[in-house]
Amino acid sequence: MRQLLLFANAISWRTGAPAPNAKQRVGVEAAAQAVLDARNAFSNESLADLYDPLSMPPALVKAHADLDRAVDLCYRPQPFDTDRQRVEHLFALYEKLTAPLLPAAKKARPKKSLRARTPQEGELD
Repeated sequence: MRQLLLFANAISWRTGAPAPNAKQRVGVEAAAQAVLDARNAFSNESLADLYDPLSMPPALVKAHADLDRAVDLCYRPQPFDTDRQRVEHLFALYEKLTAPLLPAAKKARPKKSLRARTPQEGELD
């Protein structure tokens, strides 16, 4: 059987991220271009060398930090202080997005007692 990957410009997969406004989009695009420009300044380096945490060029580190801030502003007006805050915020958005997809909780039935029942008179015959 033949399998093809098909792409269409009218289809998107929502991840829970709010749609950025025009100002946010321009900010993200400019920051992304700055990352590409910083990488181009070191075109003789491999990506593995460029992204080695011990030797990453400061200009590339700064460009990525600026891109992170630009993307963060698409989610909320104040920046995240830590990665943990960012992840907690993203999970909260995801829970809000997926909550309508979960089935309604069933009402719990009262549990039957597990006590041993004493036979009544006449039941043993």
